[in-house]
Parts: sequence; C-alpha cells; structure tokens
Amino acid sequence: MLLYAIAPVRYLKVTLFIGFIVSLLVSCLYELGLIFQLDLALSGFLGRGAPTPLADRYLQYPVFVFFAFAIAWTTVDIPRFSLKCIVAAAAFAEVLAATWILHVFGIFFSSFASATAIAASFLCGILYSRSESGMRKRLVSTIFGNRISNRAFEELINSDVPLTFEGERIEASVLVCEIFNHSELSETLPINDYVALHNSFLKNAADFLVERGGYLDECDGECLRVVFGAPIANPGHAIAACDAAIALVQRLEDVNAECRQVWQRQFDFRIAVNSGEMVCAAYGSGRAGTFSVAGEPVEFSRRLCAANTVYGSRILLGCECFFAAELDIEVRPMELVQRHRDINSREEVYELLALKHGLSEEEAARRDLFWQAIICYREGRLDDALAIFESIRPIERVDGPVEFYIRRIEQLRHGLPQLEWSQQS
Repeated sequence: MLLYAIAPVRYLKVTLFIGFIVSLLVSCLYELGLIFQLDLALSGFLGRGAPTPLADRYLQYPVFVFFAFAIAWTTVDIPRFSLKCIVAAAAFAEVLAATWILHVFGIFFSSFASATAIAASFLCGILYSRSESGMRKRLVSTIFGNRISNRAFEELINSDVPLTFEGERIEASVLVCEIFNHSELSETLPINDYVALHNSFLKNAADFLVERGGYLDECDGECLRVVFGAPIANPGHAIAACDAAIALVQRLEDVNAECRQVWQRQFDFRIAVNSGEMVCAAYGSGRAGTFSVAGEPVEFSRRLCAANTVYGSRILLGCECFFAAELDIEVRPMELVQRHRDINSREEVYELLALKHGLSEEEAARRDLFWQAIICYREGRLDDALAIFESIRPIERVDGPVEFYIRRIEQLRHGLPQLEWSQQS
C-alpha cells in the first residue's frame, strides 16, 4: 500500500474543520442572495428566464458541500503542490461542465456556489499545508519513504513531536540479516537468476520486518539492517527485534524452499540483533536527508552477524539485547568476547533459540546441557565438556554451535591456539 493512501487523523480533523467553515460561509452567501446577481447574468447568457433568488436548493447544497469537504481533503492530504492544483482545476472544470450538461436537459444549475466552495477550501488547504503541521506528511514521506510501516507513518504524522531529526542519542535495537553464499550463487547462476533470487530474499525480509514495526535503515544486494525503537521510541525494542528475528527465520526458510524449486539453489542467511545507545538523525542534507542510526552498537551488529558463520548458528544476540529481553526469550551462551580492542573487559554473546517457553522438553533439556558444557569448558575441564557436547550431538541434523565446540576442544588438545572472531574482525 502506498503511504500517500493513508488518512492521518490529524488531516482528517483539519479537513472536517475547513469543510464545515467553507460550507457555512457559502450557505450564508447563498441564503442572503449575494450570489443571485451572478445567477441572473448566467441565466441571461444561457437564454433562460430569470431564476428565483433561492431556487434549486436540492441541487446546490449537496454539490457545494461535497466540494467544500473534498477539495479541503485533497489539498491538505496530497503532498505535492502541483497535484493539489490539478485536483482543484479538475473540480472547477467538472462544475462548469455540469452547468452546460444540465442546461441541455432544461435544468438551470449555477456553478458559482460550488466554485466559491472550491476556491475557499483550496485557499484554506494551501494555507494549512504551508504550516509546520501541514508539512508533516511531506516531510515524513521525504525522510522515510516506504521504509516504515503504514502504522508508523501515520503515528509520526499524528504525533506532536517536532520532526527535526537533528540528532539525538537513543536506546534501540538493530537487526542485521545477511547472505553469506553470494559468491557461490553468482558463480553458479545466470545473472538474471542471481538478481531474482537476491531480490526474493530482500523483498520478503524487508517487507516482513517493516510490517513488524522496524525501520529499514539499509538494504543492499547482500544485507539489510532494520532498527527497532527508532524513529518511534519503543521501550520493548529488544524483545520486538528478537520476536521479529525468530519469525523471520521461518519466513526465509519458506522462501528458500521456493528458491530450491525454481533455481535449485538457496541463500545462506544469518541474523544478529544488538542493542545499545546510538545516534539517530536525518543524515545527508538537513531535514530532507535520510534518517539513519550510527554508533558502535550498529557496527558491532554487522560483525555479530558474520560471527554466525564461525559458530554455525542462525541468530546471535549481543549482551545488552539479551539483558533487555532476558525474561521473554530462550538462549544459549556462545562465547565471552573482547568487543572493544581498547578495553580488556569481555562480554557474552548468545544464540537466540525461541521466545520464552517456545522450546520442547527435549530442546530445553539439550539447551541446559549445553550451558553445563560451556561452564566445564570455561573452567578448563575439557574432557567433561567434550563428553556433554557429544551426548547432545543430534543424529538427524547438524547443530553448528555443538560442532564448533567439539572442534575447538580437539584443537586445544593438540595445542593449537584459540583465536576469537572478535579479534580477527
């Protein structure tokens, strides 16, 4: 759905106010006979007898009242000035045409009341659309386009918060979804099929996340980045992002099934969610720029997404996202990493498994054993850790994180160095 098709409550109220005032004004002019002299001139021009001063109410009132509200609405709601003028000019043409057509059928219809309503509503609508409140829709359309949902678009227009976006620090969550086998796909598929497959990924992922309340901050041939908690503040941004990430996996698995049928190929997608303080602003050219977020949490989310390929996981979470959504999600720990090169402190990254109580009894038991194995590993009890990892190793499928730690323990036994992905990136 186009964002222009939305009917914001703010503009609806203004339309009703303008339409009512203009209808009242034209009604007074009509009832006081101030338009009668114009009607006499028009009647003479058409070769008809003189009309009665207050005749044809059954024709005049419905028409000019309709145009009073219709022109007010289109003038207030349509962002482009040229389109406003075209609609008003078309309304004038319709009224003039109605006068001639009804005259052919022997009916006298004066266009002056309706023309007055059109002109008055158009003028009032233009004056309002030049105000800060009236420019909100055009400004939101310019900055955000179709990168937010219809619901968020309407909320921004109806809000009284100034749309300056000159820059502020906010708490938000960033979801990154990236394709990691694009090189293989580009080498094995014709160009048009390669582009079509990537577009199926981008369209489905972007539309899905935007409709779940995210802001589509970045979208290129290999990756998309969606922000939860901006431009509209959301205290539950972390759980909203986690919920969207879990649902996105199923959505993209369905898309992959279709891709296998059509191209005998599928994309290897990985997801990361990270929360933290970031700077949001309209970057580019002042208020007409593109809204985006920046900061270390944003950059770390991209690195975290790539780390999925190291662990064999599908969704990774940063520690701040985990702490914010801990009560509503099921996770298992991946590793303590040194996130900042200039800071010695280490923090946990987690694999997101499901929403709270979303695991079966068997899956929950395997998750708990995984936690025990990680504790043994960090305490240096490698044999105990290896035994637990091998006991939860599934037969029917590959569990990437389990396989990762089995390999790592074997490497440590052979004296090979342990190198974190965070130190390599």
